[in-house]
Amino acid sequence: MWRLKIATGVDGPYLYSTNNYVGRQIWEFDPEAGTAEERAEVEAARQHFYDHRHRVKPSHDLLWRMQFLREKQFKQTIPPVRVEDGEEITYDKASTALRRTIHFFSALQANDGHWPAELSGDHFFLPPLVMCVYITGHLSTVFPAEHRKEILRYIYNHQNKDGGWGLHIEGHSIMFCTALNYICMRILGEGPDGGLHNACTRARKWILDHGGVTYTPSWGKTWLSILGIFDWSGCNPMPPEFWILPSFLPMHPAKMWCYCRLTYMPMSYLYGKRFVSPITPLIQQLREELHTQPYDTICWRKVRHLCAKASRTSWSKISIQSQIEDLYYPHPLIQDLIWDSLYIFTEPFLNRWPFNKLREKALQVTMKHIHYEDENSRYITIGCVEKALCMLACWVEDPDGDSFKKHLARIPDYLWVAEDGMKMQGFGSQEWDTALAIQALLASNMTEEIAPVKENPSGDFKSMHRHISKGSWTFSDQDHGWQVSDCTADGLKCCLLFSMMPPEIVGEKMEPERLYDAVNVLLYLQSKNGGLPAWERAGAPDWLEVLNPTEFFADIVVEHEYVECTSSAIDALVVFRKLYPSHRKKEIEEFISNAVQYLEDTQMPDGSWYGYWGVCFTYGSWFALKGLAAAGKTYSDCAAMRKGVAFLLQAQLEDGGWGESYLSCPTKKYVPLEGNRSNLVQTAWAVMGLIHAGQAERDPTPLHSAAKLLINSQMEDGDYPQQEITGAYKRNCMLHYGAYKNTYPLWALAEYCSQEAGRRPCPWRRAADPRPVAGGPALARRRRSHATFDFEAATLAGVRRGCRARLSPPVGRATARPWRGCPRVATSPDAARVAEPDLGEGDRGIGEGSPSRARGGPACHRQGSGRPPP
Repeated sequence: MWRLKIATGVDGPYLYSTNNYVGRQIWEFDPEAGTAEERAEVEAARQHFYDHRHRVKPSHDLLWRMQFLREKQFKQTIPPVRVEDGEEITYDKASTALRRTIHFFSALQANDGHWPAELSGDHFFLPPLVMCVYITGHLSTVFPAEHRKEILRYIYNHQNKDGGWGLHIEGHSIMFCTALNYICMRILGEGPDGGLHNACTRARKWILDHGGVTYTPSWGKTWLSILGIFDWSGCNPMPPEFWILPSFLPMHPAKMWCYCRLTYMPMSYLYGKRFVSPITPLIQQLREELHTQPYDTICWRKVRHLCAKASRTSWSKISIQSQIEDLYYPHPLIQDLIWDSLYIFTEPFLNRWPFNKLREKALQVTMKHIHYEDENSRYITIGCVEKALCMLACWVEDPDGDSFKKHLARIPDYLWVAEDGMKMQGFGSQEWDTALAIQALLASNMTEEIAPVKENPSGDFKSMHRHISKGSWTFSDQDHGWQVSDCTADGLKCCLLFSMMPPEIVGEKMEPERLYDAVNVLLYLQSKNGGLPAWERAGAPDWLEVLNPTEFFADIVVEHEYVECTSSAIDALVVFRKLYPSHRKKEIEEFISNAVQYLEDTQMPDGSWYGYWGVCFTYGSWFALKGLAAAGKTYSDCAAMRKGVAFLLQAQLEDGGWGESYLSCPTKKYVPLEGNRSNLVQTAWAVMGLIHAGQAERDPTPLHSAAKLLINSQMEDGDYPQQEITGAYKRNCMLHYGAYKNTYPLWALAEYCSQEAGRRPCPWRRAADPRPVAGGPALARRRRSHATFDFEAATLAGVRRGCRARLSPPVGRATARPWRGCPRVATSPDAARVAEPDLGEGDRGIGEGSPSRARGGPACHRQGSGRPPP
């Protein structure tokens, strides 16, 4: 059986960690593991997914959940509740449903404090890795028989009815992913007519019916050229000389979005080398199988701009944009002229003496950049697309080199196994999912488990086109090394909350200097328009997007600002300003003011906000309303908030929920789910957005209806069903976040219960009280060793007390907006009171005798925001 291993690894010549592998999650196959009953349970889960694969396409992520629940001997002891038709929802039923989901979710916490979960869903993630290890001769070593079996299972499970594969698991078939997955099946041992239910035959028919692989987009042409199924002369140029251009030019590597830069870096190296793998009998067969004419007769220069398009008969189904096969972003004429000029005039010179000396220099510089990025990510690289390319580039440079061996050691970090098979993750979302589940964080000593990046990238990082990262948090784990703005904001926010709690519960608080470093990263990243990018400071002109070399993504050339990142930063800095009022006070006030302006400026005419990292307008609207509320805006004084509330209320469905199709992302228009179905994750987003905007005070009926749906959708064990995919990126691609189905309904119910409970004292109101917590050190140790079960009691303590928080007045306002929901504190029934921190005389934003202070207490704070990424 497959087993998930947490925080495991032994430092050696090829594998090493900066934080003892905290957050690492890898799968191992143990042929002796499991009883007959456990194996039957796994097989039943696999069969159930296969039988329903066209109805619910994301996996339920069951294998590791089964493992954890067995190991912890979990049993749901809280009886289920249901709100019947016509019955008025009560606080008791809502809080019982919340308690049940907390009881279930608490058992899923890993021993290092994070929540494991898959982050996958794209069909171009895994095949290039399989191709890479096939080329390098490590296929059987990296992917033994059980691995190959599970990879094939995943490919079969997600093949569309027409025989192809989409860009993601819910997408329509496209040439790019269909060709990659067909080749993957053949490399893994399937014959031309092999595969479950003739998978290869059906896939090959789809490919040939749509013109053959000459119609694959540019990334597909690159990988096929590497394999020898295509020819490099059929690709648009990717000159490595780009990496030695002078920095004053408008198009320079330092001005590119980091993922785009780090994808085309190894691509340009392989292109400059014109690397082609050995032409094996399999490659010869694929040449015959995937082209509509003999390989030797193809005129490669004429196929450079080909890309599969939809037939006109399919355009009327939903929209032209959503039904196009591969071509989401057609290249403008100016871009094609640039490629043609490079192809006809530049490339012939650069491959002849003496200009080939320049190419040799460019290849050396490019490889220097690749090694730098590898070293600073512990050979994880920034993401899965880059992982296979950088690993192959290292092998091409030196097949026996240490760099390639270090890459091999980090492949397990990317692999994930679920009931639908083995897939490759974008990388991981450990820190992100943990920040969203901050209630669990408050039940353990997490100032170490979710440690920030402690240093900037090594050496002269600016010359390597990198930015500051010291004090930031990554999307996954510390070894990854890449700062992300909203992860940094959420990590900062968690640590600020921990600092207001007794060390007997959460351990020693983080040093102020490390908090200052995180604030410095956020302030550094803000753009002139007030918004925040995700990874690096934005600033390159938007017109450079006309040079987007891909056909299936948008907005990938330069970094952009995002509503989600901006809102998360506001949220964190408001709390920081309360606790550290003198630190960079003016800069933080200006930051918040400009960020609020950005949120107001980016609102859509219908009142919504476009969400870049989730689906889509529901997601963006929740974040925007949260950010506005954090900054002190209210429904009565903020037109943007009123319009946002109107949008959400108008989109609510008859069953009380919300349901938005992923098609909203590429079409940039709100598209409801087919059949007006509700999605529980999106319902949770909308509920929290409305609560932020004070809907409970005006008319709580929409909240009651949504809460009823969440309560009645809960499963027998306290889990929630898996529904449609809800993560997104770069407008046209989706991601499956396995933890979302638990985190967000739990969070929304907690906020709803907090509203219903009324304003009661915060459970840690008296943190300055010198009296020890009841139970002393022994109780604190027990809490940390059994954090998952303390989490249940902790969250309920926060909910039942219905605590409210008030922060110091925002910029330009005389009063503060109450924050709904407080940290769910890790306190068990035998624990006494946990109290309010002494914020000092200079931080009394609300007077001791004011009604606000009497009702709410200080500095409680809504935790965890959400942003999906690749």
